[in-house]
Amino acid sequence: MRDVIVESHPVNRQTLLEYANIPISFTVRSVFNVEPVDGGLGGIILREEKADKQYVKDYDALDGEGPTRWLKTFDTGNWRLFIARHSGKLVGGVTVATRTPEVHMLKGRTDLVVVWDVRVHPDHRRSGIGTGLFSTATEWARGNGFRQLAVETQNTNVPACKFYASQGCKLGEID
Repeated sequence: MRDVIVESHPVNRQTLLEYANIPISFTVRSVFNVEPVDGGLGGIILREEKADKQYVKDYDALDGEGPTRWLKTFDTGNWRLFIARHSGKLVGGVTVATRTPEVHMLKGRTDLVVVWDVRVHPDHRRSGIGTGLFSTATEWARGNGFRQLAVETQNTNVPACKFYASQGCKLGEID
């Protein structure tokens, strides 16, 4: 993440309009399939398998999703946005959500922070920017008294699953 500057911002219309310009789409090439061991009593195995057909998934294209729609759905007054720039150009960002009753992942807890959204421009993926942003988010959470950090992704986003595992995240729930 050399020569990358990370800025901290409140989550508001102006910052979200800029943040939304970072593409979040990715190509699904493989998926994690869940295999119970001994009927689940022996745990589970996540087995990566090639996708039947490759396709592009874009969370921002889903109805009601995307950064510019968050303000209509959530009170983002307790959220924080960290933006990464390289040579002045926007290359990535991470949004964290806290103390927001409408965010079910927070489970009504005031000591929990959720990594709501992470995105790195496709031209800068696998360059350490995501790691730097995740580290910034965890340091911010720790520095603001939060005891736990939660993330969520899907079995179709194998790169994100592997990224979170590389950051020390542990699988806590499968839905």
